[in-house]
Amino acid sequence: MPISRLHRAAVVLPAAACLLVATPAFAADSYTVPLHQQVPLTAAGFGEHEAKCASVPASQDGWHFIAPGNPKAVSFVKLTVTFEPGGQQVVTSFGPPNANHAYVASAPGAKLTSAVAEVRGGALSWFNLSHTCPAVSGPGASPSPSVSASASSKPSPSVSPSVSVSPSSSVSPSGSAGPKPSGSVSGSPSSAAPVSSAPVPSGSPSSPSGGLAKTGSDAPVGLLAALAGGLIAVGAALTVRRRRAMR
Repeated sequence: MPISRLHRAAVVLPAAACLLVATPAFAADSYTVPLHQQVPLTAAGFGEHEAKCASVPASQDGWHFIAPGNPKAVSFVKLTVTFEPGGQQVVTSFGPPNANHAYVASAPGAKLTSAVAEVRGGALSWFNLSHTCPAVSGPGASPSPSVSASASSKPSPSVSPSVSVSPSSSVSPSGSAGPKPSGSVSGSPSSAAPVSSAPVPSGSPSSPSGGLAKTGSDAPVGLLAALAGGLIAVGAALTVRRRRAMR
């Protein structure tokens, strides 16, 4: 009987030792890493955006996580995320294009409050939120900015200048006076009465030539003076002859 117990102990102890040695080796195959970014954060508030996050519909916020490193050596095993509202999600299906990419959907505007990943391979200290895809349709989606500019029409000032035509008479050297309009005419000009031009005699003081005034005839004044002098001389000669004849 004592021999039987010793035999059993000899069999059980080596088996337990093998189990203890094998357990740390299995646990080292996968390990847990935290998210590199600080939480909480929203999809719209995150700095990197993309139009599409794998199969996440446009009516929900999409989240794209990456386990950095060689995609052939590093991969996700399990991803646990918590949203507010929405609660906790556990993701075990990964890609595309490789198992080090993970996509999660949440309600539009929900806050990511926690993210922990179990990874295999490499020696990671954290995993990354690569980019987000904010919802663009459905209730709660972030509205796209729309420009609604209200044009206020301001009437341009209309200029209606008063038209004034003030003709001023100017005397030309040839002796004719004609109207000389002053000022600019725009719009409907007012009619101005024409100023009649009268010929100015060349003998008048206003004549540019400055000659003497004419008599009724066109004969020059010098010729008339010569004729008058001749007549006076002839009369004087006749008077002298008469006086001599009377003596």
